[in-house]
Amino acid sequence: MAQSLLPPPLHRLARVVHVALRVIPFVLLGVAAWVLWREFHHLSWEAVSAAIAGWGPQAIAMALGLCVLSFALMGAIEWVGLRWAGARVSVAATQVGSFLANAIAHAIGANLLISGAIRARFYDRYGVTLTQVAGATIFAAASFGVGLAALSGGGLVLASHDELARTAIPPTVARALGWVLLAASAGYVALCALRRRPITAFGRSLTLPSGRVATAQVVLGVVDNGVAAAILWILLPAGGPSYVAFVGAYAVACIVGLVSSVPGGAGVFESAMAALLPGVAPAALAAAFLGYRLAYYLLPLMLAALVLAADMLRTRRRA
Repeated sequence: MAQSLLPPPLHRLARVVHVALRVIPFVLLGVAAWVLWREFHHLSWEAVSAAIAGWGPQAIAMALGLCVLSFALMGAIEWVGLRWAGARVSVAATQVGSFLANAIAHAIGANLLISGAIRARFYDRYGVTLTQVAGATIFAAASFGVGLAALSGGGLVLASHDELARTAIPPTVARALGWVLLAASAGYVALCALRRRPITAFGRSLTLPSGRVATAQVVLGVVDNGVAAAILWILLPAGGPSYVAFVGAYAVACIVGLVSSVPGGAGVFESAMAALLPGVAPAALAAAFLGYRLAYYLLPLMLAALVLAADMLRTRRRA
């Protein structure tokens, strides 16, 4: 049996971290299930149905339109990322590849691995190398992260005291967190603009994007995350938190869902949102969650699966 090269204390720490990473997702899922049960167990399907009926065709159409816009923005980010990685793929092909990767990875989880594998298979026909696929995948993930940080930071800083009072985030904490998130996004752009030497770690090197490309990442990431947040916000009833305050809670819930490693953050995201938005009626919140998951996760997943299956059949027939 191979012996560990780590000293005994570090070896024990590595084992503890390994076990924790396996256990924490189940713990978070259990906590999420308890929060959801506490918030929604008393609801009847009639109450949720009434909340859904209150959306109206205009809200439904707007939510679906925002979903299309969000996936189109992800395609734009992917196109920029592929060009940064040195690949040249048409805008139309990039939109298809991005949609397949993001629609499936969002719903299944393990975004980097799943989306990277789908990109590798799809872009192979265009001569895109695995290194370029990895670069585009990391670029998209970084765009999402810095965009989410900038959007939520701006929302927490700009929201008024009364708007924040409608959430469970204390105003002082919200302001401090908002400035930290904005500073992190600005720091990323500054780092990309000032450091042109590759960053080396674990035997790998990475050349950062230019300051202009990093700025594009932040702008596209902010708009994309803002559109995604609007899908859920628009399904909430009137009188709820303003959009500016809402995006702060949305970002925190997204981060919790990602950290949990639960596929799509299912349950964990909803429980975090329910805890952060105590002023929203439970039936309306449950209905909004259903509409959000259906429009932004389930329908794109079904469409992507059909497109991927059709593409596989066409490839086999040509072989």
